[in-house]
Amino acid sequence: MVFNAAHWPYWVFLGAGLLLFAVSISTGGEDALEGEPEMGLLSALLFGWLGIGRVPFLLLVATDLSLWGVLGWAANVALGVPDSPLAVPVFVGSGIAAVLLGGAIARPLGQIFFAPFSEDARSERLVGCLGTVSSAKLPRLASGKVGQIDVVDPAKNLVTVNAAIPNDAQVIPQRGDRAIVIEQNGDRFVAIADGSIDRDRWLGTLQE
Repeated sequence: MVFNAAHWPYWVFLGAGLLLFAVSISTGGEDALEGEPEMGLLSALLFGWLGIGRVPFLLLVATDLSLWGVLGWAANVALGVPDSPLAVPVFVGSGIAAVLLGGAIARPLGQIFFAPFSEDARSERLVGCLGTVSSAKLPRLASGKVGQIDVVDPAKNLVTVNAAIPNDAQVIPQRGDRAIVIEQNGDRFVAIADGSIDRDRWLGTLQE
C-alpha cells in the first residue's frame, strides 16, 4: 500500500520540493518575485497571503511541492485511494491545500534561512519604498496622530507601518492612495503622496 504506484506522483512532488529547497538555500534566496510594488492593495494582500513576493520564489515552490507530496500521499494511504475512485479529488484537494498552506509555512522558513527576511521592518531600509494607505488618511506630524501604510520593503515583504505626512505637505493621501516613505521619525514614518508635488519637491531636495 505505502509504495503503490498510485503514490508515485506524490513521491515525485516531494523529491522535487526537497531538490528546490537545496537550490534555494544554495542561491541565498535571491529569487523573490519582482514587481509587487505595482500591484493594487487587494492583489498584494492576496499574493502576500499565498507567500508570493514575500519569500524567495524557489523556497515557496519547494514548500508547495513538498506539502503536496506529503498531504497527497497521506490522504492516499488514509483513504485507501488505490482501491477507490477518490484519486482525482485527493490529487486536486491536496494540491489546493498545499498552495494555501505553503505561504504560511514558507515565511518562517525564509526567516530562518535568509537574513533579509528577518530584518526589523521599522528601520531606514523602508525609506524610498512605495506603499498603499490603509487607514482613512495620513494625518500631519503636528497632529500627533498616525495613519497606516502597507509597504513593500526591499526584501518584498508586505508590512504595515504607522505614518504621518510632513506639516507642510500639500497633498493628504487618502485610503487606497499610493505613498512613498521619505524618512523615519521615532516610532513612525514620514510619507508623502506618490506622484504629487510633495514627491517632486522631495526628489528635488535629494538632488541638491
